[in-house]
Amino acid sequence: MTTAKSKRRITHVTLDERSVVRHKPEVEHERAVAIFDLLEDNEFCPCEFAEDGPYHLHLSIEDNRLVFDIRREDNSELDRLMLPITGFRSIVRDYFLICESYYAAIKRSTPSQIEAIDMGRRGLHNEGSEMLRERLSGKVEMDLQTARRLFTLICVLHIRG
Repeated sequence: MTTAKSKRRITHVTLDERSVVRHKPEVEHERAVAIFDLLEDNEFCPCEFAEDGPYHLHLSIEDNRLVFDIRREDNSELDRLMLPITGFRSIVRDYFLICESYYAAIKRSTPSQIEAIDMGRRGLHNEGSEMLRERLSGKVEMDLQTARRLFTLICVLHIRG
């Protein structure tokens, strides 16, 4: 029996491989963990298509727009949402900078210094996640944890060669 809650979720997610460049092991780890955690527990529902879930989601960047290609579980087209990427660039850039500081601190800093940097990192991550929820308001309902994991994947899409 399919419950309403089981319909309001993502069961498959992919990133546009043309947009993703593999570099650092830390980035690959973040990507893998975000996808794993997202698929384990998420709440995601396009407002106009609440009865058509669960969903497959393909994320990409096209023409300076973040694209959410939302599909039914059988992979048939459902909706395609596009958000201007410019609003995310600043926070993603700041997030990358603090992540670099965090990874460097892990190698040479005290636990209290690492914790302080990590608090800043989590704060920026929350800010980006809330921005994503605001931009998708009225189009997609999602919980904060889903938005956090999707923001991580958006950051991965920003990494270019």
